[in-house]
Amino acid sequence: MASASLASSSDMDSVAQRLLDPAAKEFDVALLDNVVAAAYDPTSPHRAGANKALMTLQESPDIWTKADAILERAQNPNSRFFGLQVLDDAIRTRWKIMPPEQKEGIKNYVVGKIISMSSDEQVMNREKVFVAKLNLTLVQILKQEWPHNWPSFIPDLVGSSKTSEVLCENNMQILKLLSEEVFDFSRDQMVTEKVKMMKESLNNEFAQIYHLCEFILEHSQRPSLLRVTLQTLQRFLTWIPLGFIFQTQLIDVLLNKFFPEPVFRNDALECLTEIGNLQDLDPQYNALFQKLFAGFIVQLGKVFSPETNLGPAFENGSEDDCVFIQRLALFLSGFFKAHLRTLETNESQQALLTGMFYLVRVSEVPDVEIFRICLEAWHMLAQDLYQAEHKFNHGGGGGG
Repeated sequence: MASASLASSSDMDSVAQRLLDPAAKEFDVALLDNVVAAAYDPTSPHRAGANKALMTLQESPDIWTKADAILERAQNPNSRFFGLQVLDDAIRTRWKIMPPEQKEGIKNYVVGKIISMSSDEQVMNREKVFVAKLNLTLVQILKQEWPHNWPSFIPDLVGSSKTSEVLCENNMQILKLLSEEVFDFSRDQMVTEKVKMMKESLNNEFAQIYHLCEFILEHSQRPSLLRVTLQTLQRFLTWIPLGFIFQTQLIDVLLNKFFPEPVFRNDALECLTEIGNLQDLDPQYNALFQKLFAGFIVQLGKVFSPETNLGPAFENGSEDDCVFIQRLALFLSGFFKAHLRTLETNESQQALLTGMFYLVRVSEVPDVEIFRICLEAWHMLAQDLYQAEHKFNHGGGGGG
């Protein structure tokens, strides 16, 4: 049907012109659906022309003004993604020259669309990929507008999260994306002053985000929401104020509530790895790291003993089993590199030795990447032993 509609058009260029016709009463979404269908159909004789028409449309400076019509009325899923793409392009390249009312219109449309789609579980399950793309569009707007022109964003998001667990789950995805954009991917895309301002805002408003995460982890029974909350927390743990880690119940909840449960174990372990990798902190935290490591070794012992051969579990186990072993390598290696001196005390000696036995077992797993992670830890431990022996022989310990 798409090909028949397009065949009646003498020239694909004329199709693009028809779609861009300023005299048209409304944008011809059905025609766009036909063009997109031809562009994505490898058997269509009009495929090359359809792709050229889509490129012509994308290059039009006003095509983004048709995005809402495309998103609302398109029947072809790829047409909707095309609509989002032109909206993204406009946000990225034209935002600063748009009139305020147009910016507000785009912002309200995107937020409203996300809320309406992510409040309904059936729609959310059916449109998961599309909502994920909408979330990215929202983050593009936030990079332009937040915090200076949108100071209420975090309070609004936290407030709406308490109205529905399905909506809350998607809000967590947005927070995760925002943290990744600001702290992980921002170096090449935003000026330093803008990144600094966004980091300060996230820091200042993190208490609201943390209390929401805390509430979810304590009260929710929805596994998918709990998992995305743990994943979001993991993104925040590298930069949040230390009080949220060490002066709350967070470590206890991760170790004793979520790590023992197989469905949450890998996400909890990733959070614990971020905490365990924190270093160059005030010595007042040493006892807390000792307690964390000792508690982890106890919980790990309930999963498998230090004598267990992990090779079969890695080669024959599920994907989750393989991910767990790799993340365990990262936890042990990172913790030893960051806190070896802290663990070399009488109180922590047994936990340290048991942890090293576990590292031996993980090192035996037949996987190059896991071995490389473990090798870094063994190299550090061997270097530490060599330097200690050298100091002993040439310092104050070898004079007998």
